[in-house]
Amino acid sequence: MTKGKISGIQKKYLSYTLALLILALFLSSIGVWFYMRSSMISVIVDKYEFMNEKMGISMDILYDKSDEVTAECIIDDNVQKSLRARGLDGVEKNVLRKYFAYIDLSNISQYCYVDNKENVYTKSYSQVSYEDFTKSGFADLLSGEYSKTEWIWTKDTLFGTGKEALFVGRYVRSMDYAHKPGMIFLKMDEGFLGSLVKEAGDQSGEVAVGIVDENGEFCMEEYPQGFYMTKAARERITELAKSSRSGVILNRERVPGGILQVYRQKESGMLIFTLVPNTVLYNGLDQILLVLAGIYLLVIILAVGVSLYISRIFTKPIQKISSAMESFDGKDFSHKIELHTNTELDKIGHSYNEMLGNIEQLLVEIKNQERELRTSELNMLISQINPHFLYNTLDTIYMLARFNGEETTMKMIQALSRYLRLSLSKGRDIVTVGDELENVKSYMQIQQIRNEDLFRYEIHCEVKAGERQILKLILQPLVENAIKYGFCDILEGGFIRIEVKEISDRLTVSVFNNGTPMSRKVADKLNALGGIPVPEMKQYFPDKQHGYGVVNIITRLRLKYGEDVRFEYETGEEGTRCVIQLPKNGEEKNE
Repeated sequence: MTKGKISGIQKKYLSYTLALLILALFLSSIGVWFYMRSSMISVIVDKYEFMNEKMGISMDILYDKSDEVTAECIIDDNVQKSLRARGLDGVEKNVLRKYFAYIDLSNISQYCYVDNKENVYTKSYSQVSYEDFTKSGFADLLSGEYSKTEWIWTKDTLFGTGKEALFVGRYVRSMDYAHKPGMIFLKMDEGFLGSLVKEAGDQSGEVAVGIVDENGEFCMEEYPQGFYMTKAARERITELAKSSRSGVILNRERVPGGILQVYRQKESGMLIFTLVPNTVLYNGLDQILLVLAGIYLLVIILAVGVSLYISRIFTKPIQKISSAMESFDGKDFSHKIELHTNTELDKIGHSYNEMLGNIEQLLVEIKNQERELRTSELNMLISQINPHFLYNTLDTIYMLARFNGEETTMKMIQALSRYLRLSLSKGRDIVTVGDELENVKSYMQIQQIRNEDLFRYEIHCEVKAGERQILKLILQPLVENAIKYGFCDILEGGFIRIEVKEISDRLTVSVFNNGTPMSRKVADKLNALGGIPVPEMKQYFPDKQHGYGVVNIITRLRLKYGEDVRFEYETGEEGTRCVIQLPKNGEEKNE
């Protein structure tokens, strides 16, 4: 290596060291950032939390004031008289109009009182008739709740401005008689809700403040200069409008753009919110980050210098190892590495030398395995000849039995021949449903000849047996278990039913026998095999006598179709049923 030149290993070492250092500094800066931000935000939010609650309490007071005023209107003598059967004369109506003009509630821009005789009382210049009142739709705005003052934010279709405004509405009911109630609506100007913001003082200019009605409509919004309310924040506020809680219903929630706090006025259902912008929260943190950046830059420069010095100590032995590995051609195993650095590099050199020895030994083993593979392939070719010899021999025995008129022997040989042909099936694992049913049918015919009158069987297939595919030799072991264990206590009257059908787009096969029911303990143990790793399944039946054949079936099914296989034993007083469900997409075509 040329003196002063940075080698490849040094470049890697420097890049990783620098990356790690930058990561450490970055994480520490994040820690400092979060600590400073948390401390500053906590102080700032405390201030505006009190402001939001203060405005909420002011809204409570304002609602109580409006409720008190409308209650006073109801108990007024002329108002009560207007609800009676006789009503008011002309002079009394004028007096009533003037009464509403001087009720004790600030910021009323218009008023409208409608008695139960279709008389409308407004300011003299409003000129609102009962027909106008009906068309405006205001008669349907009140909820119908008895004696409740309601704040309604809606378009002014009553006085014809068409602009949205806040109306204080209430039913006016007779205190003496059960008459149809009248209605009163007070239109409030912007100063009514604006008075709530004024309660916050100078702080309101630093944060976003607004009022939302119970339907999620924004009645009033005041934002600092340059602030924009995000869509997510608006949606969150609208969502809170559906809340049934009251008082402070949201406190210090982080939303895009800042921290949100919401107060809900119980009776009106209106929300008043404050959103502290990020610019207010993070004011002053930029200077802190600038100082940190300067400190971190100095640390990085010092770290690079120290890393260059240390990396040169390891460069020479590492290059020696690299050169030895590059020169290895896979044939000469005599080139060993000798290092004496008193560091872990000595172990690397020793491991390299051991690796050369292992590779040499592995090559010898691979050559031996290749010879064994050729031998096994030859044996496989020889074994393929045996089935043909077996079929020819069975055919010869069948012809001899036929010449001698031995019908039972002929049936036995025919069933065995069909069974063996499918069992061998030229090495294929997948066969048609028809072939699999033919195979198990042959097996049951052989067993019926061996055990006359022991059992009878039925096969019901509701799928296209010649087209649907299935893993071979699945049914025969199940039938064998049914005969061996289910019919072990009887001499006759046994029954086996095999069903193949389509259920929920899955090929479903069931084998039922009416013999001695399988014990619940054994059934549960077999059913649990579906959740056990395949290599561990055979450990559950180590004696290879009870359940081992079922283990082989489940193992083959899971290896062929994956884990989407259902295998379950159902046991009851009538007998035992085994159900197998295979995924349709797991079927394979015969090759």
